[in-house]
Amino acid sequence: MKLFGFIAVIIVGALLLAATGDFPAWGDAGSPASQGQVSSFYIEQTINETKVPNMVTAVLADFRGYDTMFETVVIFIAGIGIIAVLRTFGDQASKAPDGPEADNDSGDLIVRTTCHMVVPLIQLFALYVIAHGHHSPGGGFQGGVMLGASYILFALACGLPAAKRRMGERRAIIIAAAGIIIYAGWGVACLLLGGNFLDYTSLDPILPGDEQMARSHSMLVVEIGVAFTVTAIMFAIYSNLSTRGRLEKGL
Repeated sequence: MKLFGFIAVIIVGALLLAATGDFPAWGDAGSPASQGQVSSFYIEQTINETKVPNMVTAVLADFRGYDTMFETVVIFIAGIGIIAVLRTFGDQASKAPDGPEADNDSGDLIVRTTCHMVVPLIQLFALYVIAHGHHSPGGGFQGGVMLGASYILFALACGLPAAKRRMGERRAIIIAAAGIIIYAGWGVACLLLGGNFLDYTSLDPILPGDEQMARSHSMLVVEIGVAFTVTAIMFAIYSNLSTRGRLEKGL
């Protein structure tokens, strides 16, 4: 079976590498992606329509807001599905200790100390990536992955029980659901103000600036919702996969 899998990977990899020969050159102005009506509109009008210099974020969080919202829902469903399949309930040993000794149940002292120093920096940069995702490379998905990775790093260095004291299972599910509620709720707010769902221009009366700035501010709000869901689900998936659903000890 391993040999069959290895051969399949080699064949598929070779086909993918062979297909790259048909790709247009990097930055080719004559490529189909640059000549299409939709892509041309994004390239030429994004900054005028949304006041957002990051075209990718404008496409994901504004022009294709429906798609991104349901991508976030898919991430949430994937996490809940993994929890439903792997999670084993009723095991009292899986409960995290309440005392400070939970921080000292695993890991080397140097590793734990370094982790306590590095994790806040990772989380601070992740917040920057989320907050500036519509003006520079980044966004809710990228920042959420970084935040989730910081909790996973903490679990690897200090033990899963210590990490659960900061991001427990119930808290993770609540945060993940809150992210979707923030995203969808912002769309409902657009409806209440007379616009279409996720039509951010209708929020101009309650947001500073003009209609274009309302779209810019709204992208930040929905990116925060995405970050909530990605962060919580990423750590929940790690917690269940690393413990086979028991949520104790971990890797």
